[in-house]
Order: sequence, then structure tokens, then C-alpha cells
Amino acid sequence: MPVTDTPADHERDLRALLDARPGAGVPRRAVLRGALGVGYAAAAAPIVASAAIKTPADGLVAGEVQVPAGGESIPVYRAAPAGRTGLPVVLVLSEIFGVHEYIADTARRFARAGYLALAPELFVRQGDPQSYGEMARLIAEVVSQVADAQVARDLDACLVWAGAHGGDLSKAAVTGFCWGGRQTWLYAAHSPRLKAAVAWYGRLEGERTPLQPQHPLDRAGELKAPVLGLYGGADTGIPLASVERMQAALAQGSPAARASTFVVYPDAPHAFHADYRPSYRQAAAEDGWKRCLDWFARHGVV
Repeated sequence: MPVTDTPADHERDLRALLDARPGAGVPRRAVLRGALGVGYAAAAAPIVASAAIKTPADGLVAGEVQVPAGGESIPVYRAAPAGRTGLPVVLVLSEIFGVHEYIADTARRFARAGYLALAPELFVRQGDPQSYGEMARLIAEVVSQVADAQVARDLDACLVWAGAHGGDLSKAAVTGFCWGGRQTWLYAAHSPRLKAAVAWYGRLEGERTPLQPQHPLDRAGELKAPVLGLYGGADTGIPLASVERMQAALAQGSPAARASTFVVYPDAPHAFHADYRPSYRQAAAEDGWKRCLDWFARHGVV
């Protein structure tokens, strides 16, 4: 299968994410994070915090938990309806900026819809993305050092934890944004426990490395759960030709692969769901959210 991206895949993803960013001379906003899911990553500047959706935690159990994973523990932002068990489970996978306020709020939105939502900090062994103000260092020292196999093991551990803490593992799903969107596709090819997945503008192909030996296009035919891909037609980092190659590969794959589909919003850029950024497009984000919940319900994750 041909590799069409350059070696600077992560750099291109980031540039697409920050398309609306002013010139390099604009000072970065200083961010202090006291706990997982609080504040915004400095490298994501400019932040439009005043426009960000604020989902209250009233009636929810929400906050950081520690999940055992491979002889250690990883921090996970958990949100769920208070006092309920037998909940459908959704794993919420972050962009390259880690589990900051936007991802925590997204988890609370799922909790308000009746889910046990877990947003794991998958960069924890490599560093704290929120402590980086320089994007090149964030990519080189953290993002590019995370092994896909490690991510899959951590997500497996999160599902085990969910099953022991009020979740119904017969109703499990995953969703992710940007970097997390790519991991969503990979985890749908890895885990037989999943019933459905929704990938938001995750990269589909690129350079292979020892830590990232395959990309979603390489594993399209192996999907164990159907994936809904939500992508932007104006995304400068993920060309429509890449989406078309993925669609062709899915059509030749497993039953779950053949049941997968894409929705492309013609005028939406990368990160159109990120309500804390200038890339946010309300109409596409709201339609995508409704489609995400409908996709989960259609496949029994409700």
C-alpha cells in the first residue's frame, strides 16, 4: 500500500489544526493546570475560551481516576451519571494536546447522554503536553514517542477498569479527535470488545516508524467494529484523496469495515469540533455530535 505523506506527518497534522492561528509573533497564553482536564494546552494557542462549551458536572461523578495499566497506573478523566451502573462505555481520545478542558468537557457531554466516559492521558509516560509551549518540542519529545501498541494496551486497561466501575462492556465504543481520531481507527481494528467507533479527522496514512508501524489505511480491512469517520473537506492536512483511498479499502474488508462510512463537511477545516479554537465550526460540530450519538445507538452502545 503506497505511503503518500511526508516524514513530517505530525508537523502537518499540527499545522492543519492551527490553520487559523495568527503569525508566529503572537504571544502564547500561559496555562496552569492543577489537575487532569483543567485549563488548555499552551501549544494550542490562540485559545478562544470564552466561546468554549461549558458542560456542568451537576448530577455526574466527574474527575481524575488512576487506572492500572501494565504494572503502573495512568491518569484518566472519568465522567458518568451519579449513582448508576450498567452504563454504556465510551473511550474519549484526545488530540496531541492531551486531556485538557475541552476533552474533559466532551467526556461530561457523553456522561449527560448516559455514558460512562473515560478520557485517558495517553502521553503520560512521555510527558505533559500542557507544559509545552513550543509545538516542535511537543511533537518531537512526546507525541512521536508514543507507541501505537502502548496506546492499545492502555485502552484495553481502561475497558477492564470500566467493567469494574459501573460500565457494561457489552456496550463499549471509542471516539477520538485528530491524533485520537487516528488511534480510534487503530483501536477498532484491535479490540473485539468494541461495538462502534467514531473518528473525528484522524490521519489515515503516513510514514511508518518503529513506534507507528501501521496506519488506519493499512488496517482498514481488519476492523472489528464499524467506524463513522467525520472529516472536513477544507482540512489542509488530510486530503480528500486519502479519505477516498480509505473508503476503497474499507469496501474490500471485514463486515465491520464494509459497515463503516464517512461524512465529509465540505467547508469545515481540521478540528472543526474543537470549540475552544478558531477552527470551530458550530454547524458541522453539532451535526457530527448528533451523528456520533446516533451511530453508537444504532450499534447498541446506548
